[in-house]
Amino acid sequence: MAQNFDMVVIGAGPGGYVAAIRGAQLGLKVAVVEREHLGGICLNWGCIPTKAMLRSAEVFHLMHRAKDFGLSVQGADYDLEAVVKRSRGVAGQLSGGVGHLLKKNKVTVIMGEATIPAKGKVAVKTDKGTEELTAKNIVLATGARARELPGLEGDGELVWTYKDALQPPHMPKKLLVIGSGAIGIEFASFYNTLGADTTVVEVMDRVLPVEDEEISKFAKKQFEKQGMKIMEKSMVKQLDRAKGKVTAHIETGGKVEKMEFDTVISAVGIVGNVEGLGLEELGVKIDRTHVVTDAYCRTGVDGLYAIGDIAGAPWLAHKASHEGVMVADLIGGKNNVHPVKPESIAGCTYCHPQVASVGYTEAKAKELGYKIKVGRFPFIGNGKAIALGEPEGMVKTIFDEKTGELLGAHMVGAEVTEMIQGYVIGRKLETTEEDLMETVFPHPTLSEMMHESVLDAYDRVIHM
Repeated sequence: MAQNFDMVVIGAGPGGYVAAIRGAQLGLKVAVVEREHLGGICLNWGCIPTKAMLRSAEVFHLMHRAKDFGLSVQGADYDLEAVVKRSRGVAGQLSGGVGHLLKKNKVTVIMGEATIPAKGKVAVKTDKGTEELTAKNIVLATGARARELPGLEGDGELVWTYKDALQPPHMPKKLLVIGSGAIGIEFASFYNTLGADTTVVEVMDRVLPVEDEEISKFAKKQFEKQGMKIMEKSMVKQLDRAKGKVTAHIETGGKVEKMEFDTVISAVGIVGNVEGLGLEELGVKIDRTHVVTDAYCRTGVDGLYAIGDIAGAPWLAHKASHEGVMVADLIGGKNNVHPVKPESIAGCTYCHPQVASVGYTEAKAKELGYKIKVGRFPFIGNGKAIALGEPEGMVKTIFDEKTGELLGAHMVGAEVTEMIQGYVIGRKLETTEEDLMETVFPHPTLSEMMHESVLDAYDRVIHM
């Protein structure tokens, strides 16, 4: 006999489990179906374990700079197995925490693989057989997986996917990273810091191609200072695999160069997990492996929603979580539910130096027809940055000259992933340049640069 729910969520990643908890808070009877890990890719194989590994690399980097701080460290070294063990432990702790939260909120958790045989019905294949669920509302939160290009597929030994890179079978000596988006550049940063001779190949005209061009160029200079080789407007056409080595055929400007590596990480984007759910039969529209939705994550099929990575860009955990809350509020009958605006979602990359941004790039603002004012402030002009020994970085702000609206903010440098939220809130509250200039920022903090960048846009900068 089928179990009946008000809301069934398929996928327990940062979109799905948050949607389930919010639904339960609103008094709905909720079930969440997960085929593998509570917390999804983010907690288990993405955001969290990579940040744990990058933290180890950051500490290792600082150990080698001990003399700069009047300290002495002898024989600084690392244990890759222990670094990975810590990373997996952090992921495991958080995944267990998700289970506790779902139980606390009385959400029914069913481990298994879901299909939607008909509108309002979910069939779950578990290790005990098939369970049938019915629900007026179904939320797709099945996420995405790494894109694999023909000939560049991972093999777990020579060519790695992100999962392999999180549990490396060996420490790369000569590493090729294909793709310089957030995933690629974070792994490049981690392994380069631990001593791998690292080359990054990017098909676009710059690394971190979704970022503001000025920020991308600044970050590239820092990566090159750290010893990375950056190849832009380049494409890996072929990988020849042999025992213990890979020969990459890399095309740049019409010429193909052969380069030898012992390890390759492929980070060329993601594809949505849309297969095997029965979506086409239901009439769900799918575009390039992603479910097409309106601003409220509705698929066009009554009672069926899609959130997070399966619903398209930006592919960010916090976007998925917020969409989960929004959809649960809609299902729960809340009034004044606002859609998530992609241009108001911050992007963060945890390489060294960190990169963070929200809103329009300078080029995009101009393309949209805005007449703009741009402000910049360097880390070298900030007392806290100098005291931290982190003088390399920049904060950039973009305003509508006519209204003073903050159109975009872009940062590169230490801890900018923590600072960006100030500008995110500013955009949400429709803050103007006047509001930001009249705000008193604490001293000494890195956040003072956010203030100075605004002042610079209006020719009022003090410390530059």
